[in-house]
Parts: sequence; C-alpha cells; structure tokens
Amino acid sequence: MKAATIIARVLLGLVFTVFGSNAFLHFIKMPPMSGPSGDFITAMYTTGYLYVVGGCQVLGGLILLIGRYIPLGLMLLGPVIVNILCFHIFMNHEGWQLACVVAALALFLLWRNRAAFAGLLKA
Repeated sequence: MKAATIIARVLLGLVFTVFGSNAFLHFIKMPPMSGPSGDFITAMYTTGYLYVVGGCQVLGGLILLIGRYIPLGLMLLGPVIVNILCFHIFMNHEGWQLACVVAALALFLLWRNRAAFAGLLKA
C-alpha cells in the first residue's frame, strides 16, 4: 500500500506541476473554447485569477512531489480539484476522464492521510 501511495502522490504532483506551470509558460497549446466554458476561461484569464489558480497548482504539486507536508499540498489542491470537476460536469464535458482520475488520486491520498484531517471532523 505504501508503493501505491507514493505512485499516487507523484502522479498527482506531476499533473498539477505541469498543468499549473502551463498557466505561466504556455507550453501546452490549448484549443479555443466557445460558449460558457470559453467565457469562463476568458474571464479567469483577463482578471488574472488564472494565475492564482496556476500558482496553487504548482505549489501544491511541488509539495506532493517533495513528499513533505502532504496534507498541506492536498489542502491547496482540494478546491482546485473540486473546481476542475465542476467545470467538466457543468460546462465542458471533454476531458472529464482525466478530471475523474485526478479526483480519485486525491481522494486516495486524502484517505491515506486521514489522521492529519481528523480534527476537521470532530465536533
């Protein structure tokens, strides 16, 4: 089970480090989007909010890759993952498979580090 945890941590860290870096470096060409999803991404880009999300992705991904403070990395990536899932559920149905894989990896890591989050569930 320890090997699965390391694999999930490294995969999730790589995904978010690479795609978060793309917000700043633009090395992965994104196809133009239209409709509500295009309007949403355009609004995030023009307001600069996309850079904040990209920064959280890079920081959370690097924390997972380093392997220390994994709960902090999961805490930074949690809201981003929820927003990615909502984007693919409600606006753009393409790419939902990768979003589900990312969510599953994060949930697995959250379960493996549940002791760090136990205080959040106490009354």
